[in-house]
Amino acid sequence: MSDFFGKNIKELGFGLMRLPVVPGGEQKDIDFEQVQKMVDLFIERGFSYFDTAYLYHNGYSETVVKRCLVDKYPRGSFQVVDKMPLWNIKGKEDYEKIFRTQLERTGLEYFDVYYLHGIGVGSLDLLDKTGGWEYLRSLKDRGLAKHIGFSYHSPAEPLNRILDSHPEVELVQLQINYVDWDSESVQSRLCYEACRSRGVRVAVMEPVKGGSLANPHPNIQKIFKDYNPEASVASWAIRFAASLEGVVSVLSGMSSLEQVDDNTKTMSDFKPLTEAERAKIAEAVSAFAKIPTIPCTSCKYCMDECPKKINIPSILGMLNEYEKYQSAANQKFGYSMMTAMGGKASSCVGCRLCEKHCPQNIPITSHLKKAAKLFE
Repeated sequence: MSDFFGKNIKELGFGLMRLPVVPGGEQKDIDFEQVQKMVDLFIERGFSYFDTAYLYHNGYSETVVKRCLVDKYPRGSFQVVDKMPLWNIKGKEDYEKIFRTQLERTGLEYFDVYYLHGIGVGSLDLLDKTGGWEYLRSLKDRGLAKHIGFSYHSPAEPLNRILDSHPEVELVQLQINYVDWDSESVQSRLCYEACRSRGVRVAVMEPVKGGSLANPHPNIQKIFKDYNPEASVASWAIRFAASLEGVVSVLSGMSSLEQVDDNTKTMSDFKPLTEAERAKIAEAVSAFAKIPTIPCTSCKYCMDECPKKINIPSILGMLNEYEKYQSAANQKFGYSMMTAMGGKASSCVGCRLCEKHCPQNIPITSHLKKAAKLFE
C-alpha cells in the first residue's frame, strides 16, 4: 500500500496508453465497451490509480477518463495522472491552453498528479525559456494539481541536477524493470537512487518492458515456471518493481481484460519478493544475456554503399530484441518510426554490398528478409 495521497492505495496503476481498439481501427478508435469492463474490474478489486497523457491514442485516451471513470464513479474513489506534452510547447501561452483542453477531455476539475512529460537534457532550455517549472508550480498553487512532478527517460546524472534545482518535485515517473535495472543506457537503478536519496517518491513505468517480459524467450519462461507454475511470467516483473521502497504506483499499460485480471490478482494481496525469488530474477537476467543474437557491433560499414540507405544496424538490433522477448509487436512501432522516410528492410535489392563490408560476416540480406516479415 502507498500513503502518498494521504490514504492507502494499492500500488498498481492502470496505464491508459495501450488500450484495445475496435477491429481494424486506428489508435483513436478505442473499444470503449471493452475498456469499461477493464476499468470496472480494476476498481472492483480495490485499485484506483489511472495514468493518461495528452497524446496517448491521439488524444482519445483522456476521453476514457471521462466516459469510464468520471461519468460513473465518485471523484474521490480514483486518482488520475496527466502530463504536459513539452513537444507541443512553443511559448508560455501554450501551457494553459493545453491544460484546459485536458480538463475538458477528462471532465475533471483537477488532477491528482500532473507531470511535465518526458523531460530530459534536450527540454531543459525550453522549460527555462517558457516558464515551464513556474507553470507547474502554479497548478499546485491554484489547486488544479494535488501533486506535481515529471516523467523521465534520460540518464541519472542530469536527473540529479534537475532534482537539486527543483525541490518542489514530489514524484518522478521512471522506467524500471529487472532487465533495465543495471542497464548502462536506461540506468533504472541510478535514476531510482537519485530520487530516493532526496526523498522523492517514484512511479514506475514499463515494469513489463512494454509487455516484453510477459512472454519472453522460452528459456526465461522456464526459469520462472519451474519455480512457481501458478504465477504468470508477467507477475514477476510487476512484483520486482512493486518491491522497491518509495514506489507510489507500478503502471501497467493493460490492453485486455485478461491482463487486468492477472495484474490485479498479483497485486491484490501483494507480497514483496523473497531472496529466493530475487535469485531467480538474477538467473533470468543472466539467461537473457546468453540468448544467441546477431553479432552486430553497429560499425555501420554495411551502410556505406547501400543503394536504399537502409539503417541495417538498427534493424538487426530490433531482431535481437525480438529473439529475447519473442514479441514483434513491441518492435513494430519503433520500426515504423525509423523507416517512415524510407529504408525499409523490404526495400533491400539483394546486392549484398553490405555483406562485403561487414567485419562480422553477418548474412545481412537473410536477416533483412526476416525483419520485413516480422515488422512490416
